[in-house]
Amino acid sequence: MTSAFEDYDAIIVGSGAGGCAAAKTLIDAGLRVALVEKGRELPRDESTLDIGKVVHEGLFKSQESWVDGRGQEFKPEEYFNVGGKTKWYGAALLRYSPNEFLPDPAHQCRGWPISYEDLRPYYDAATRDLGVRLFDCEPDLARIAATMTARCPEWRSEPMPLGLASGIVANEREASHFDGFASVAGLKSDAETAFLMRARQSPNLTLLAGVAVDDLVGDRENPTRIRGVHLTDGRTLRARCVLLGAGALHSPRLLQRHVERHRLQKSVLGLGEVGRNLKMHLLTAMVAVSPSLKTDLIRKTRLFLNDDLPHSSVQPLGFDGELISTLIPRWVPGPVARFVGGRSYGFFLQTEDGSDRDNRVIGAGAHDAASASRPTLDFDETRMRPALDEHRRLIRQFRGALLRSGLIAFSQRVGLAGTAHVGGTLITGDDPNTSVVDAHGKVHGLAGLYVVDGSVLPRSSRVNPSLTIYAWALRTATLLGRQLTGHASREAAVSV
Repeated sequence: MTSAFEDYDAIIVGSGAGGCAAAKTLIDAGLRVALVEKGRELPRDESTLDIGKVVHEGLFKSQESWVDGRGQEFKPEEYFNVGGKTKWYGAALLRYSPNEFLPDPAHQCRGWPISYEDLRPYYDAATRDLGVRLFDCEPDLARIAATMTARCPEWRSEPMPLGLASGIVANEREASHFDGFASVAGLKSDAETAFLMRARQSPNLTLLAGVAVDDLVGDRENPTRIRGVHLTDGRTLRARCVLLGAGALHSPRLLQRHVERHRLQKSVLGLGEVGRNLKMHLLTAMVAVSPSLKTDLIRKTRLFLNDDLPHSSVQPLGFDGELISTLIPRWVPGPVARFVGGRSYGFFLQTEDGSDRDNRVIGAGAHDAASASRPTLDFDETRMRPALDEHRRLIRQFRGALLRSGLIAFSQRVGLAGTAHVGGTLITGDDPNTSVVDAHGKVHGLAGLYVVDGSVLPRSSRVNPSLTIYAWALRTATLLGRQLTGHASREAAVSV
């Protein structure tokens, strides 16, 4: 199936949600896959559940320095390890609604080139593979929800679909440390647990961990035909196609490097849009305090919605009192913070941001980057006034609803470093003038290059993006697999 020139049928860069889902799908199709991950496998010594190591020391976070649009240095909350950020986040697995595949110009939202119905079978498959389930609403949250919806009927709550094993409730440490922590016992349905582990025994899978891709390799005579990747250890891997799954901050940087080196941005439609239309959600963490102790374990079991805030949602943080105390202002003495934390519930408020071309990622060394040595993340929420206005209303209205329910709340905006929901830097669309990736996941104008991570998302929705990334990757890999094995349907009949 592969020629002497090709080492693999497909090379996948990155082992997060999209990378692992695509790898499992292509391997099931009988194809030879190399999965390249910059980080290594996480330790199993329970250090990934340790608040001191994970939160206070930031032991597992990337230390890569970036600059913002004004040239100020910061470090995005990124993780390089097998399984990607899904090891740490990604337990809340919600679908986008059908209307969130449509354009919404009033909110600066672009539409998808596919519909909800096109993605629905892959949503269904991802839901099965990830073991998504509902958990009973625990007593403290049940009281908050009942009181709030009774006194503030504009708010309603719905069950939160979670990628957690049912047995997690019997493991107190894991249950109270799944949100922002990596499971040691395999009780969270992250990308490694749900997809990669099922493919590890296949001779068709080569996992290369602890080595990064530093460049795409094009055909010698035609740089618009991607032939493989070059690794930082000096090796070159070649394949029939390459799939980018390194995430919305990192995949565009690889593509930018190739585009600029071969000066393709002016000759190939769509490549001038690489890195643009960055989306992150507008996010706020809110801590609600009451006189009574809070003893719920999982906590993240309900989603709060308000029809007057159609682009926003609220979900509890899966944080226990000890972790909530870390969100309390630092000037509060430690014993007081722990006392307050034990009587608090955390909430995560998010609003869909629109698209703006000037919100973008610029790779280090790019000709218009603010710094030649560091990548740039230029994101300004004031460029999306409708989203910013709604998020401010969301904060006021939810704080007011909590107050009427007997809880006093204080909040803190999640800053630029909070990149858990980042997406949109290689957006999918039918028009190569305004998008980078087509409806099949293929990069416009480049043969052999596909994208399977959150960078394709043309909308951020009002919920977490993980399940949609899994579904997109399953769809892209399924269509590509049919083509590579010679079983392409009409839908999959696109040029590799």
